[in-house]
Amino acid sequence: MPTIHPTAIIDRNAQLADDVQVGPFTVVGPQVRVGSGTTIGSHCVIENRTTIGRHNRIFHRVHLGQEPQDLKYRGEAATLEIGDHNQIRENVTAHIGTDNGGGSTTIGSHTLVMVGAHIAHDCHVGSYCILSNNVMLAGHIEVMDHAILAGGAGVQHYVSIGRYAFVGGLSAVVHDAPPFLMSDGHPARARAVNAIGLQRHRFDDAEIANLKQACVTLYGRRVTNQAAMMEKVEAEQGHDRNVMELVQFVRRSAAAPNGRYAEMARRDNKRSALPR
Repeated sequence: MPTIHPTAIIDRNAQLADDVQVGPFTVVGPQVRVGSGTTIGSHCVIENRTTIGRHNRIFHRVHLGQEPQDLKYRGEAATLEIGDHNQIRENVTAHIGTDNGGGSTTIGSHTLVMVGAHIAHDCHVGSYCILSNNVMLAGHIEVMDHAILAGGAGVQHYVSIGRYAFVGGLSAVVHDAPPFLMSDGHPARARAVNAIGLQRHRFDDAEIANLKQACVTLYGRRVTNQAAMMEKVEAEQGHDRNVMELVQFVRRSAAAPNGRYAEMARRDNKRSALPR
């Protein structure tokens, strides 16, 4: 049987694995499912269709699965899905999705969400990510695997943040943040290769050097025609899969009117769905 503090309120229809631990004054709703080895701190609220995987540590005063802060939401059945081995620290909030965004908010596995971070409706946070204190994700954002967002970064809706990207503290991220690079500022822009992060993940010197060369070509001070520079990088470094991932990401973002490829893709999908 789960270990549940006497002051906690657990709906009888909630599904908790036998070794789940629940702290004082926590409330768990009827449609919640919690996997083996997960611990939930005090004063948490977990509700709606929230699924939490195995061996997660959920600290105090975390709110998961609340209705989205989206005025278009009309009570539709949507979900929050959390993987395994995550740490979700104090005062984090993560909301369910909406029909307008696919109906689901997701967090992968082995991700650290620090104090006070907010993950809004229809966001998809990958695995091995770090969202530092007070990071704010608006709706419909994708944070890809191994990305790190430093404290207080604010990310506008429909932004995509690439793999192994690093976003500086207090940055205003209004356009897609490329993979493998460091972005910061107001608004944030790509500055350099995330060399230290890549070294920590055992990228070799040649891979990092190739990315540095591509970064200078694409984002150097004298660049006036990025489309031409993307073709140059492809011609000279097309053998490097990381460089090609960077180029493809930048090309998709550059094609979007606001530098947010996910927003353009959504608008195109909506247009294609209209009756003719």
